[in-house]
Amino acid sequence: MSDPRPARTTPAVFSATWAQDTRTPLPLVGGERELLTGSLDRYRETLLLKCEGLPAEALSRRAVPPSGLSLHGLLRHLAGVERWWFRIQLAGEDVPLLYYSDDDPDQDFGSLDEDPARALAVWRAECARSREIAAAMELDATGTHARSGQPVSLRRVLVDLIAEYARHCGHADLLRERIDGATGY
Repeated sequence: MSDPRPARTTPAVFSATWAQDTRTPLPLVGGERELLTGSLDRYRETLLLKCEGLPAEALSRRAVPPSGLSLHGLLRHLAGVERWWFRIQLAGEDVPLLYYSDDDPDQDFGSLDEDPARALAVWRAECARSREIAAAMELDATGTHARSGQPVSLRRVLVDLIAEYARHCGHADLLRERIDGATGY
């Protein structure tokens, strides 16, 4: 009996990667932790690639009007997201929120007075702390979900952060292309 599935062919053209791609390749097979943390780290590295090589003015440019998004703002926003999920909710650390207050909830994107290099350093530090927290926990270990007061697992946080970074790396793609024409995934 013949196989009813159509024969697979390799595409003649693949999507272009980022010209100076230094990202760690994601394994094609692996355990759940390896794939989840590897995927999140790859998105973190993608965001960094989209920011590299640009002067401060370009990082802060809101390049896709009428949107208020900028690469600088994305760094600030994702530093705050890392802190919120890993340090505050999973680890229960008593640290202030980054780039947010009830009086000014859009500080991450709206107030870009800070040097983008400082925002990058804060983001890197938050990512490093998030990795430490994740490495010390089992996937089923829980923290406290701030909105509901219910337990939230490391596994769920990793999945949510992958989605958050995927969404914002798409924004970074558009911003970078508008800033200097650089494209690639």
